[in-house]
Amino acid sequence: METTELEKTELEQIGEGVPRTEAEARWADQVALPPRSFGRLEKTGVWLAAVQGVCPPRQIGNARVVLFAGDHGVAEPDEHGRSASAYPRSATAAQVRRIAAGGGPVQSLARTHGAQVRVVDVSVDCPVEDFADLPVELTAGRIRTGTGRIDREPASTRAEAAAAFRLGMALADAEVDAGADLLLPGLIGVGHSTPAAVLIAALTGSDAAGVTGRGSGVDDRSWVVKCAAVRDALRSARKNLADQIDLLATAAGPDFAALTGFLVQAATRRTPVLLDSTGAMACALLAQRIAFRAPEWFMVADNNPDPGFRKALERLSVEPLLDFEVRLGGGCAGLLALPVLRSTIAVFTETGSYADEGQPEPLVRSRL
Repeated sequence: METTELEKTELEQIGEGVPRTEAEARWADQVALPPRSFGRLEKTGVWLAAVQGVCPPRQIGNARVVLFAGDHGVAEPDEHGRSASAYPRSATAAQVRRIAAGGGPVQSLARTHGAQVRVVDVSVDCPVEDFADLPVELTAGRIRTGTGRIDREPASTRAEAAAAFRLGMALADAEVDAGADLLLPGLIGVGHSTPAAVLIAALTGSDAAGVTGRGSGVDDRSWVVKCAAVRDALRSARKNLADQIDLLATAAGPDFAALTGFLVQAATRRTPVLLDSTGAMACALLAQRIAFRAPEWFMVADNNPDPGFRKALERLSVEPLLDFEVRLGGGCAGLLALPVLRSTIAVFTETGSYADEGQPEPLVRSRL
C-alpha cells in the first residue's frame, strides 16, 4: 500500500505552523504561572493546539470510542489442545454483545466522561444472524468470518485486507463528519494480541520473545505456545514488509487493517487520536509506514506493561499521558486519560496573563 499524493499533501502540515508557536509562547511567557508548573501537560497543551490548528485549543466536546471486533484463528487450540489465549473463541461475540448493550468497563467510563461508543464487527467468528437483534450498522462492515492461523497460513486475502482498510477510512470520515473532535480506537477479539506482537516484531526488527506478552492472562505453558506462534508467523510477515496491505493480510487480519485505515484517515482529517492498547500501537506503526507523519496526531493514553507495547512506544518516540499500567485496551485507558486532556485545555484557556489576573510580574524568568 503506497501513500497517495493526497495523503502526502495533507500530512506534510501536521504539527507545524502558528498554533504550535503561539501555544509554546503562551505557556512560556504569558500565563500567570511559574515555568513548568504543569510539567509534561504543557507539552500536551501545545500538541492539542497544533493538531486542532488553533491556540488556545478548543475544549473536547465529542469524544468517540470506535472498537473493531474480530476473531483470530491463531487462538484456536492446536491438535494437542494447546492455545495461545486464555479465552474460548465464543468470548469475542459475547463481548461485542455486552458492549453493544451498554455493558462493560468501556461503556461505564464512556458514560462517566460523556463519550460515545461504536462497535464494528469486522471479522467475528460467528454467523451474522447471531447479531440480528443488534443495530444493523454493527455488522454492516463484516469483511469475513474469523481469520486463518497466521502461524500456518495467511490471516485473510489481500482483497479482504484492502476492503477492511477502506472500511476503517470510511468510519473515520463518518466520525469526523459527525463532529468527533477526539477519537479513541481499539480492538476487541480473542487472540488479537498475538498478531499485534507479530506486527510489532516485524516492524521493529525484534524477536518473538521480546514482544510477546501475557495478553489475556495466559500461564507459562500458553505463553510458550503463543511465543512459538509469533515466531512462526514472523517468517511470513518479514517477507511482506514492503507492502502494508500484504503484511496485514498475511500476519494480522481485517480488524487490524480497518484500524490502520482508521488511523491514517484520522490524521488526514486532522483529528487527534488517543491510543491505549498493544493492537492499536501495532496499527500506529503501520500507519507510520503508510504516512510517516501520521503519528504526530496520536497521543498514547497509558504506559501498558506489555513488552510489545513498550517496543512500539519506543519506536514511535512518544510519552504516555498516564502511568497506571492499565492492561485492558479497547478504549478504557483512553477514557481514563480523557479528563486529563480536558483539564489541560481548561488550564491553558482559562488562565490569564499576570496583568489579566491582577498578579505581579516575576522579577526573573527561567525556562527550567
